[in-house]
Amino acid sequence: MKPRTVLTIAGSDSGAGAGIQADLKTFAALGAYGTSVLTAVTAQSTRGVDAVLPLPPQTVRDQMDSVLGDFDVRAVKSGMLGTPAVADAVAEAARAGRLPHLVVDPVLVATSGHRLGVVEAVERLLPYAEVATPNCAEAAALTGGPVGTVEEMVAAAEALAARGPAFVVVTGGDVDADGESVDVLSGGGTTRLLRAPRVDTRHNHGTGCSFSAAVAVRLAAGDAVPVAVAAAKEYVTRALTGARTWELGAGRGPLDHFGWSA
Repeated sequence: MKPRTVLTIAGSDSGAGAGIQADLKTFAALGAYGTSVLTAVTAQSTRGVDAVLPLPPQTVRDQMDSVLGDFDVRAVKSGMLGTPAVADAVAEAARAGRLPHLVVDPVLVATSGHRLGVVEAVERLLPYAEVATPNCAEAAALTGGPVGTVEEMVAAAEALAARGPAFVVVTGGDVDADGESVDVLSGGGTTRLLRAPRVDTRHNHGTGCSFSAAVAVRLAAGDAVPVAVAAAKEYVTRALTGARTWELGAGRGPLDHFGWSA
């Protein structure tokens, strides 16, 4: 047996709701073997981010060399990059064709408001992305325009898709569209809306990380991007629903990655 191997390149979350920890949980929940490259160490919990320590770019390169030199990695997702220098290190690997089916989650600001990345870092990686998955705030930061309605999400997705990624998904968890959660997928010459019932919960820490990680797993399994994105949205909706009544931490809690509440 040769399990499908997926790689996450992201920051660590000491509260384990987002970042590397959420990615590895998602990989395991969806039947993939997860490997990891840390870009930063954070001190955080459900209450927010208290401190961030970016790792040196060479340390990131060393980790990538170790993992990619040993494992048959089928897909990669990147999350928090932290600095342009770290983004350059990851972009070097992508440019060399070492990061297959790259999903870029442009982590810029945590839900607590703490800045986890810079726009310049994300922009270095966008041209190599098979899929980019910004939320509305991240899409606004990358495009320089407002992204607060479904119509603005469509415009942002199409603008970002023109900058290099094969596909862009602007996730709309922060936009209440008549009781629905609407994501916008643009790429391949088309733009479509993905709808699901909106889950009313404060336990949504790590939603974006988990979504992009789920997309990577499905790409590793051979799904086309629209199929992978739809499957990831369904998974995250289930995970949000499962955690609605959890009492875990005093702030924004994590998702039910493993279906414990099903």
